[in-house]
Amino acid sequence: MMTLPEFEKKQVIFVLLSQGEKISFNNDNLIVKDKNGKIKLQTTCYRIFMLCIVGSFTLTSGIIQRSHKFGFPIILMTITLRIYEKFGSKMEGNVLLRRRQYSYQSLDLAKFIVRNKISSQLSLLKTLRHKTEQTKSTIQKLKDYIYGISETDSLSNLLGIEGNCAKLYFKSYFNSENWQGRKPRIKCDYINATLDIGYTILFNFIEALLDIYGFDVYCGVLHKEFYMRKSLVCDLMEPFRPLIDYQVKKSINLGEFKEKDFNLINNKYLLKWECNTKYIQRFLEIILSEKCSMFSFIQSYYRSFMKGKDASQFTEFRWRN
Repeated sequence: MMTLPEFEKKQVIFVLLSQGEKISFNNDNLIVKDKNGKIKLQTTCYRIFMLCIVGSFTLTSGIIQRSHKFGFPIILMTITLRIYEKFGSKMEGNVLLRRRQYSYQSLDLAKFIVRNKISSQLSLLKTLRHKTEQTKSTIQKLKDYIYGISETDSLSNLLGIEGNCAKLYFKSYFNSENWQGRKPRIKCDYINATLDIGYTILFNFIEALLDIYGFDVYCGVLHKEFYMRKSLVCDLMEPFRPLIDYQVKKSINLGEFKEKDFNLINNKYLLKWECNTKYIQRFLEIILSEKCSMFSFIQSYYRSFMKGKDASQFTEFRWRN
């Protein structure tokens, strides 16, 4: 399996075919050219961790062969960054791991994930330079909720705690952005639509990490099984969501993310295709800045889970910011 030093050298690559970029291979090198035929990127396939292709794409046997040979997944996305296919290399045959997943019935790991998520939200709120009374109150309430997690005896109550914390957190963190509330996938305003884009990229990255170890990504501990939902990916991306929130607010404050970057179609805010590059770059910056922490978190989760450790011994994610 991949080690941290090996992972540090890996690259996440987005190819924007929708903007005229072209992809080709020369021996064991990936080459990306812009619409004018100028080489934009050339890298060895040994360094690719994940290849995301945005726009219409003609599948060839060569790219599939290289995906398996060099062990990187290929993710196909529409110009609005919606995933429509994923294929390529992943660990298969880790039977012992999957047996442990299917037999696990405890609520402890779900508590661990929610506790870590709220801790990450707290860390982000504490970085705010000018804290309003509402923000100070939210910080204290989140601390109180963390203390109450250990006493929770049902998944529904735990999800209730998570939901209450999310409402308080978002209201405080986006209080200066005319925030109307977090509404996943509805895209009722440009901030919600932007968060969805960032979470999608984060989701793909976490899934690629889980594929290294051979997890059944449909078998979760917090998000229970639901038809075609990759529940474990939803679980283990939770502590990292505030990374995306941070980048969204930062880019809005810097004037990089704007409402005019979106088209309003059927009451949904959809990102203009010419803005894809900017949004992808900004989200990749924050994700890749913490990629080693994410790798270590998933690696530690796998090792602790396989050893049957108590949830209190699992390693939490701590954001350096």
